[in-house]
Amino acid sequence: MISTIFSAGLHYNSAMKKDTIVITCAKGIAPFLKEEVLGLQLPVKSESVAGIITEGDMHDAMRLNLHIRTGHRVLLLLREFRADGPDDLYRETAQIRWEEYIAADGYICVTSSVDNASIRDSRFANVKAKDAIVDRFVRTSGRRPDSGPEKNRTVVYVYWKDSYCSVYLDTSGEPLSRRGYRKLPFRAPMQETLAAAVVMATGWDGTIPFVNPMCGSGTLALEAALLALRRPPGLLRLNFGFMHIKGYDRQAWEEIRTEAKKGILKGIPGKIIATDRDPQALDAARRNAATAGVDHLIDFSQSAFEDTPVPAGNGVVLLNPEYGERMGDADALAVVYKGIGDFFKKRCLGYRGYIFTGNLTLAKKVGLRAKKKTVFFNGDIECRLLEYELYEGSRDKKA
Repeated sequence: MISTIFSAGLHYNSAMKKDTIVITCAKGIAPFLKEEVLGLQLPVKSESVAGIITEGDMHDAMRLNLHIRTGHRVLLLLREFRADGPDDLYRETAQIRWEEYIAADGYICVTSSVDNASIRDSRFANVKAKDAIVDRFVRTSGRRPDSGPEKNRTVVYVYWKDSYCSVYLDTSGEPLSRRGYRKLPFRAPMQETLAAAVVMATGWDGTIPFVNPMCGSGTLALEAALLALRRPPGLLRLNFGFMHIKGYDRQAWEEIRTEAKKGILKGIPGKIIATDRDPQALDAARRNAATAGVDHLIDFSQSAFEDTPVPAGNGVVLLNPEYGERMGDADALAVVYKGIGDFFKKRCLGYRGYIFTGNLTLAKKVGLRAKKKTVFFNGDIECRLLEYELYEGSRDKKA
């Protein structure tokens, strides 16, 4: 669980060259996040359903913020301690040399995850930690930074479980899911970090077609394009939490970005096809793709999912239909899920078919046996990515 990730951290020591870095993620995504961290030549010290622990310096934290597709936040550990109540939290937090990280005229936001018997509302813990920080500034310099709820400057994160407490600098600030390209989200869009993990789970690498009916605002297609191009998801963002920490090295950040751009491909051999029957959804998808700079890679068209053009040969076809959470939806969606099965069997032979859904009862209406089921969480909803091998002759075998 999430407590495992935070309580397993190494003890902070300012004399160490490498600090503990915790990268959080949604449940089910950690295996994909682990591969990303290893791909950046960083060690994986611990793994849980809620994230990965690695180690490095601020330079590594900047690289992680730029490259990670599936993580939410990159947290740099400052201090671990025992805290039985609010007074302990205040005293120990005040021991951190905040003047080394925050400007006296700066701005801080304190967020937290709290499970302690003495705290009924985590906002009280936020205020207590914030008071410890600003009071230290008053004592040491006679000045104090401003504070509030905005996460676009220096962000401090407190994790408090029973008597274990750890304090971090949130080097991401805003969640990493906020890539900067989704200007028009449309209805209930899939979070970018989840979409990236789902595409990774299909194994698609840009060499074969990627077909995405029911594309909505285009998040799956866009994340597929960014992944295939090897374009870091953080390139569009103009603001990260580490930019508001004292000692921020702007030149180093620009060098990291420049180096990352060298690895971006100019194009991919596989075609990306995205369709939706709603013209407003397609308009949002096209605009988002243009902002992301991948609109030239995606063929958008308006059509029902069953009329989506599917190139001959092999490829990946991925749908994210509704789950039927509202009353009265089940009967109508049963027809949709059966239609997806027919679409797979009639139009997608030779492909690997995928359905991402939070309703396994409806998934049975597809009429095909799933080769593989991968667990993900879309918010609080437990979902499955169902894989179907649509080999030639599958219709005859089904019959």
